[in-house]
Amino acid sequence: MDDAPHILIVEARFYEEIGDELAKGAIAELEKAGATYERLEVPGVFEVPAAIRMAIRSMDFYSGQRRFDGYIALGCVIRGETSHYDYVCSESARKLQDLACGYTLAMGYGILTCENADQAWARARMTEKNKGGDVARACLDMVKVKHRFHLFPR
Repeated sequence: MDDAPHILIVEARFYEEIGDELAKGAIAELEKAGATYERLEVPGVFEVPAAIRMAIRSMDFYSGQRRFDGYIALGCVIRGETSHYDYVCSESARKLQDLACGYTLAMGYGILTCENADQAWARARMTEKNKGGDVARACLDMVKVKHRFHLFPR
């Protein structure tokens, strides 16, 4: 069996260009580490936790399918004129944390929560803060923690 970590990247596509830049940073780090990955697109940040839960649940039914060693959640929420921003940010973050703790997941949390597009781009660009790369490294670090505690059913 291949020992390289196998990661699921779940990408919210509401802000497509920002999502692409986050994914570019994450993929560069995964490839540098020798990890394999699959990408899954969802409409927005609110759908990311459900997609990760669906991936986990699918592993219960298809025993021949390789399990994911970790998960990377990518997306962006930019504050608008209504309270919708607050609900999307808090509920998606809460549910991702619930999944990580409840299912002992190695999770990289790359959901940008910004006041405006300039802030989002500064965090997403690989030449600036490269949050996609940061969360990929965090996910891989948590994969190592899982290995330390022998939490993989391989």
